[in-house]
Formats: sequence, C-alpha cells, structure tokens
Amino acid sequence: MGIISFVSGYIAPLFIILSPITSYGDQIYSIHRNKTSAGFSLDIPLIMLVASMFRVFYYPGAKYDTSLLIQSLIMIVMQLMLLKVALDHRPSTSRGGEASTPFAAHKDGDWGFQRPYNFWQWRSHKPYWHFLLYLFITLIALELTISPMHGLYKPYSELVGYIGLSVEATLPLPQIFANARSRSCKGFRVSVLASWLGGDLMKMFWFFTATTEIPLAFKMCGIFQMFCDIFLGGQYLMFGNAPPAGTLSMKEHMSPAVEVGLVKGDGGAFGYANGLAMGRRTPGLEMDGR
Repeated sequence: MGIISFVSGYIAPLFIILSPITSYGDQIYSIHRNKTSAGFSLDIPLIMLVASMFRVFYYPGAKYDTSLLIQSLIMIVMQLMLLKVALDHRPSTSRGGEASTPFAAHKDGDWGFQRPYNFWQWRSHKPYWHFLLYLFITLIALELTISPMHGLYKPYSELVGYIGLSVEATLPLPQIFANARSRSCKGFRVSVLASWLGGDLMKMFWFFTATTEIPLAFKMCGIFQMFCDIFLGGQYLMFGNAPPAGTLSMKEHMSPAVEVGLVKGDGGAFGYANGLAMGRRTPGLEMDGR
C-alpha cells in the first residue's frame, strides 16, 4: 500500500471525523474556564448546526462517505455544547452596558439590513432551542414525505446537500468582514487560522483522492471555503495583530486608570480584553472599542 493510499484511506478520514473536537473543544473550554462568552459570536454555532443538520439529511439520497456523516453528527454535538456554554456564560446586561451584549454584535444596520424579529439575537435561551427543534422536525417531515416520491427525491436531496454545504462555506465570511472593517486581526488566533488551512488542505487531498463517494457539492463548497481561509491568511499578513484603529483613537483620550482597566479586561473598562480572549471575534465588536 502506497503512502498516498494510506493517508487517503486512513489518516484523512480520521482527521475529518475528529476535526469538530479539535476545532471547537478549546473554544468550549475557554468560555467555561473564563465564565464569559463576551466577544464570541453565536453565528458560528448557528451556521454549523444548520449546515450539519442539512448534511445529515443529505446522506440518505447521496450515500456519501460515512466519515463525513460521522463528522456531521459529532459537529452537531459539539455545537450544541458550544451554544449551551455560550448562553450560560453570557455577560449580564446590568454591567458594562452594550459591552455585555455579546451576541448582538451584528448590530442592526451593520451589514445593511436588520434581522427580522431579532433572529438569533434573543436574550432568552428558549428561542434558540425552539428554532433548532423546529428545523429538525421540518427536515424529518420533508424527508418522510418526499422520500417515497422517487422522481422528486433525488433533486430534493441534492438541494438539501447544496444548501447545507453552502451555509457551511460562509463560516469564514463574518471574520473576513470584521477584519476588513477594523483593519486589524487582533484577537484572531494564528493557531485557529493554521488549523483551518491545515484542515482545508487535508479535505482537498481526501476529496480528490478518496475511492469512496464524495459528491461534487462537497468539493465545490470545500474549494470556496479554502479560498476564504487563504484570504483570511492574507488579511493576517496585511493587517497583523495590531489593535483596531477605533481602539487606538479611543485610548488616546483615556485617563491612565481607565486604560489600565482596559488592558486588564476588568469589566469596568469595557471588558475589551475578555472579548479578545475567545478566539474568533464577534464582528462589529472591535471597532466600537468594546
């Protein structure tokens, strides 16, 4: 057995299966350890939960490699855990004003539109779980209704697959927009970027060398996500890890005591350091100096 066959047949599938744990385990532990989810965007579990659910329901029609199915199931478990700890440890709105509203980071108008009914920016925990439950029930109902219709089921299954994988491919976009707005990559870990790029390379290698079934949708969306991650790498080289311009201008007008509080992340001075300690930042957080 050649080295390429060995990597493609054993190493790459194992890497794919374990990638949700290696990618998000540290984020879950970090939020739990620091007892705060300030600076973390709930759009990340939203994107990954929706994408993974659609991928699971894509499997009956596509019969793709089981490693990808196992990865989707593990991803759902990890993202549910991440959502739970992030909700449990969100900062209180009674302290720090807007800085204590970590999940409303995409403020109305930030991207040129308002989210209807404050979608995925709710203060109560229940709407998040209700939405996921309703989505799951809807996908089950559609699967049971359409699967007996053989002429309709194949295009429906393809549509489900492309929706799920397209949603997943958008994961780097909020970070790209945030970096472009702030002209800084402060708080974005190099280790995270390296893991994404390493994962992209492994996925591309496996997608195009595997002897098992890998649908075209996986390959197309994987290529798009790889280019997004490469663009993120270019942003990191261009902007570096310097503080955002908005933060610098704000610090120029601070008293020494307030500036010390900002650096220490004491909460009384915006809690900025806590927000940056969480890895992938919440878009919109940096420019406000929060």
